Amino acid sequence: MNIKPDQLEDTIVRESKLKPKLPKDYKVIVLNDDYTPMEFVVDVIQKVFKKSYDEATKIMLQIHTEGIGICGIFPLEIAETKMNQVLNLSKESQHPLQCIIEKI
Repeated sequence: MNIKPDQLEDTIVRESKLKPKLPKDYKVIVLNDDYTPMEFVVDVIQKVFKKSYDEATKIMLQIHTEGIGICGIFPLEIAETKMNQVLNLSKESQHPLQCIIEKI
């Protein structure tokens, strides 16, 4: 394949204009229910999202009063992993705590 100098320059300029797409972010949301103990919710938030006790308590109170609480914002794969960790911990402890992800 023979490329003329003016074609090579045109190709380089076009390629440099391409920008990589950043991964879309997702909110990881814990939902309120009437059965899961508040202290369990705090514990799960601390373990899964690496929040301090005070931060986890604040999120738990938001879940309790507003019905939902955003625990973090992550790329899709990480958000799915965190959601599954919450659901697994909940299931292991026989609590109905629910967690979802939502595209931003």
